[in-house]
Amino acid sequence: MKAAKPAAKPAVSSVSGKLQAHAPRTWQRMLSGRRLNLIDPSPLDIEIADIALGLSRNTRWNGQTQGSHGWSVAQHSDLVVDIVRRLKPRATARLLMAAKLHDASEYVTHDLITPFKAVIGDVFKEVENRLTRAIYVRFGLAPVLAPADKALIKKADLIAAATEAVQLAGFTAAECRTVLDFTEKPLKDVTLVPLPVVEAEKRFLEGFRQLEKAIALQEQK
Repeated sequence: MKAAKPAAKPAVSSVSGKLQAHAPRTWQRMLSGRRLNLIDPSPLDIEIADIALGLSRNTRWNGQTQGSHGWSVAQHSDLVVDIVRRLKPRATARLLMAAKLHDASEYVTHDLITPFKAVIGDVFKEVENRLTRAIYVRFGLAPVLAPADKALIKKADLIAAATEAVQLAGFTAAECRTVLDFTEKPLKDVTLVPLPVVEAEKRFLEGFRQLEKAIALQEQK
């Protein structure tokens, strides 16, 4: 009589299950001293100084942009805030803060170009979503945006991307539609100037502090 084979371990099929299996060791020590678990992030381990540093050193377009300095995710985030203000002049400070932090997860995941994200698939998207939710909660925002707010920020994000593509990444306006499949047109009345890391970090933090104060003032009314 053959000995019975040991029962096979149940396969972890869901994205969440796979991530949780790796969660105990997927942490990173930040310069602030925080220890952030990248898969199971706690809002308590998130600091704006770490975000500003990471985003100012992280470039858009895989660094393939014109100029002596890379176009950072920090500058992209500030551009998106400016565009949201154009699209909705009476936008609340909370909405502008959500726009400011819409790519904040990239301070640890980095900015992957869209085709590469598609190859990696659902796992990367889930990691991004978990980080974004934790970041929003850390700074007093709803973990999940209202559909209308999410759509507005996405529209601003696409306008920013199209503007960057034409001014910095070597694409034509036509290629934004035919190659990049962008549905929004680039801005023509702004000039994008990539900044040194230190300056991009400083401006990002200054903008964050201004929005923080604006939120406090609006909530006092």
